[in-house]
Amino acid sequence: MKTIILAAALTAIAAAGHAQTVRMGTEGAYPPYNFLNDAGEVDGFERAVGDEVCARAELTCEWVTNEWDSIIPNLTSGNYDTIIAGMSITDERDEVIDFTQNYFPPAASAYVSMDPDADLTGGVVAAQINTIQAGHVAESGATLLEFATYDETIAAVRSGEADAVFADKDALAPTVEESGGELSFVGDDVPLGGGIGIGVRESDGELRDALNAAITSMKEDGSLNEMIVEWFGEDAKTF
Repeated sequence: MKTIILAAALTAIAAAGHAQTVRMGTEGAYPPYNFLNDAGEVDGFERAVGDEVCARAELTCEWVTNEWDSIIPNLTSGNYDTIIAGMSITDERDEVIDFTQNYFPPAASAYVSMDPDADLTGGVVAAQINTIQAGHVAESGATLLEFATYDETIAAVRSGEADAVFADKDALAPTVEESGGELSFVGDDVPLGGGIGIGVRESDGELRDALNAAITSMKEDGSLNEMIVEWFGEDAKTF
């Protein structure tokens, strides 16, 4: 059945005259989801997922990096064809762009600080701009300090500019581990969002359907779960 669905989606793309080369937009600064390796190439979990999705959908991937705070406007203006950048599916974003089904299940967000007694509701909390984490902090009672990149949020905690940082726990975990005890998780985990999906323009329904069919096939044969475990460890939430 999944082969029939995927073939039908590809036929729809061909009938619509959609280009077979798809430009995959990502940030390249949010490991292990996406980052630039020593050769300056896009790497990480989402590179692996995106390449496999394109292979199954018989599309040629070209990877494009873009700063997070303008990643949606540059999709809608046509600078690339998808967003695959650790972007959680939310109702607010869905009003502007469309999403595939999630390729990463809903996961926890968490706080990290240098102070185990950091004030998470009355203090200053750093988060990356235009994220669901920033929205949560803004409604929590804490003072939100937004930054353009994930690295800047961590730097704000280390410098004392912020009491804590709030981000995806899967992104924070390697940062905490590599800090040698300087940073630690504080407070409770917070479940946010509907998982992570590939963003596409609302006019690109045929492309969305082809990507969806590919993701479905990866879920059904277990290869997507294998990628999640490879990049996030045995304890990672899977489908």
